Amino acid sequence: MAMYGKVGLLFDTLYIGGGTPSVLDSAEIDRIVEKAFSLFQITSDPEITIEVNPGTVTPESLKNFRQSGINRINIGIQSFQEGNLKFLGRIHSANEGETAIKWARNAGFENTGLDLISGIPGQTEKSWLSDLEKALMFEPEHLSCYMLTYEHGTPLYMDLKNGRFSTLSESSAASMFGSTGDFLEKNDYIHYEISNFARGENKKSRHNLKYWSDIPYMGFGPSAHSFYGTKRSWNSRNVSDYIKNIESGAPPVEGEENLTRQQQIIEAIFLGLRQKCGIDIGFFNDKFNVRFEDIFSDTISDLSKKKLITISDNNCALTRKGMVLLDSICAEFVCREL
Repeated sequence: MAMYGKVGLLFDTLYIGGGTPSVLDSAEIDRIVEKAFSLFQITSDPEITIEVNPGTVTPESLKNFRQSGINRINIGIQSFQEGNLKFLGRIHSANEGETAIKWARNAGFENTGLDLISGIPGQTEKSWLSDLEKALMFEPEHLSCYMLTYEHGTPLYMDLKNGRFSTLSESSAASMFGSTGDFLEKNDYIHYEISNFARGENKKSRHNLKYWSDIPYMGFGPSAHSFYGTKRSWNSRNVSDYIKNIESGAPPVEGEENLTRQQQIIEAIFLGLRQKCGIDIGFFNDKFNVRFEDIFSDTISDLSKKKLITISDNNCALTRKGMVLLDSICAEFVCREL
């Protein structure tokens, strides 16, 4: 952080996450927060989030996190069912997950988010909805409901490749996605991004909205990404290399790229369509000096007829049906028109 402390940007969020920062002791977390405030310009009312794994926290550590100035917590529950947790290779039990939420509340966290995973092999719509029902018993301010993906090289990916289990069918996954939105919206949660729901406008993840809205951010630690203007950079994934660079006084950057105009347009489409509000057409037109409706007229017409998008003077947004097909719809915009 000291290498970039004079960056000249004003920040209103600090996110301690990716991986499991709760394995650090509270004094280390406190040091990170304190150092960030001493090095960077941060507003007087920032959103400061920490991600935690239920198997790595105690009542004391959570109280200490809160006392460090952290005012938002994201708990990686994933499921309240033992079989699902075992399949996912989680280190915590269902009971430990519930206990961690109670401890966080007792520690003074009034802005709590829970992560849940759907699309687990063998999971039914009924069992998934029971996870959501259980989550709502704790009245979280935020819910992230991710569909299970199989990242290349992970144990789950290898098990899938070796035929140890079968993935959920596309129709089942789509049905589950639709049920998630229906259920949570009925319970007064705003579906503001494909995987994210908030109990009120002021409970949306202020930090994550930056990733989807073309706003600069800085990332520190192995693998962390930074973005400013048209430049994206990323740090070394290898921890030893990362440490070696830092100790020698060199930035631990592994690579960087300057986005071309076409790449910026592609990202604006993909990130805009992830959000419930969709692509801000006026902003898009001003930024790229084009008319969105003219460039994408055929695609807009086709997708509107299929009821996959809605279009207005100000926004182009996916319908619930369209959200399930985000990747293929983005591909249609990109392949057919650019």
